[in-house]
Parts: sequence; structure tokens; C-alpha cells
Amino acid sequence: MHYFRLLRVKSQVKAVLKVAVLLPAVLFIVMGIRWLVDPAGSADDLGLVLAHGLGRSSMIGDFAAFFLTAGLCALVGVVTAKRFWFYPPAMLLLLAATGRVLAWALHDAAFASGPILFEIVVGAVLLAATRWVAEPSAS
Repeated sequence: MHYFRLLRVKSQVKAVLKVAVLLPAVLFIVMGIRWLVDPAGSADDLGLVLAHGLGRSSMIGDFAAFFLTAGLCALVGVVTAKRFWFYPPAMLLLLAATGRVLAWALHDAAFASGPILFEIVVGAVLLAATRWVAEPSAS
């Protein structure tokens, strides 16, 4: 009986983690698409001013790529249950959080506690998904 209760708990944790991965995945996909169709609004939402010329091209391309990669990899990870899909978005988010801290510590940027916390929490959820959502034989 204890074994079946453990299986039920594991199944519940897996379901909660799938939702916890899917919600930010959809958010990131929407944000990535929005960078392609409304870059000025997207920049404003992130506290940025949309650059001109090559800077604009870099902002749109880089931010769209960041958010679409994070969202699509997380989504594919949930759909396929292959753990390697969860690592790229986790790395992107945790490195973004690290970059924000370094920007504050070294370059007089504002300390972005909200975004840093979000990136760390979602990154941790993605790493947890490698253990709980991915199938045991799925590398």
C-alpha cells in the first residue's frame, strides 16, 4: 500500500511540475513572438528603450531568440519527456540572473530583485523537471 501511495505522490509532483514548466514556457513563447511583432512595446515592458539601426536589429533578434529558445525548449521537454530539453532554458535563465547580479555589482545597474528571483525560481523548476518530469530512460 505504501508503494502505491508513493507512486500517487510522484504522479502529483510530476503534474504540478509540468504546469510549473508550461506556464513560463507559454509566457516566453508569447514574449519572443511579441519581440518580433511589437519590439517597442516589448522593450518598454523590460524597462528598455528600443535602439536604432544595428542596435535595434540586435535587440529584436537577441531577445526574440532568448525567449523563443527558452519557451520552445521547455515546451518540447514537457511534450517529449526528454530531460535534455530542460537544460537550455534553465541555463539561459540562471545565466541571466547571474548577469543581472554582476551588472549591479560591477556596472552600477539597479538591483533587479523581482526578475532575478523569477529567473532563479523558474530555472530551479526546470532543473527539477529533469528529475521528475523526464522519463527515467529519456536522456
